[in-house]
Amino acid sequence: MTRRSARAETLTRLVNEVFLSNGALLAAGDVLAGEVGLTATQWQVVGFLEDGPVSAAELARRRGLRRQSVQETVNRLLRNGMLTRLDNPADGRAPLLHLTPAARAALSTLGRRQAKWADGVASGIAPDDLAATLRTLRALRERLADGVAE
Repeated sequence: MTRRSARAETLTRLVNEVFLSNGALLAAGDVLAGEVGLTATQWQVVGFLEDGPVSAAELARRRGLRRQSVQETVNRLLRNGMLTRLDNPADGRAPLLHLTPAARAALSTLGRRQAKWADGVASGIAPDDLAATLRTLRALRERLADGVAE
């Protein structure tokens, strides 16, 4: 059995909780998004495009996701009428993805539902704890992005 320092053991437990929380968040997102015909994964893609059109590859890079999984989700959203493709002046091989009016309507509905859901979930957690968790997760993400491996 590998021995870990107390700090490493705590981080290991934190990572496990993040994985479990991610699963729970995706399940909750599926319930919220299902009411407008989306999955949580599709909601993430559509929500990202609220700021304007980008290519699937750029979306994957910015969200830290695999391009192939993003492309699969994009293809479903194109088939479902939630996205359209626009010419990309910077790269003719990588069209820009654009939200349709149906996607904008879904996001509007989801925004209201998510705000109510988030308030309900957050009401059982001390605001200072939420803020500390946010700071900790950001610091962890930054450390990992810096390539700290050992």
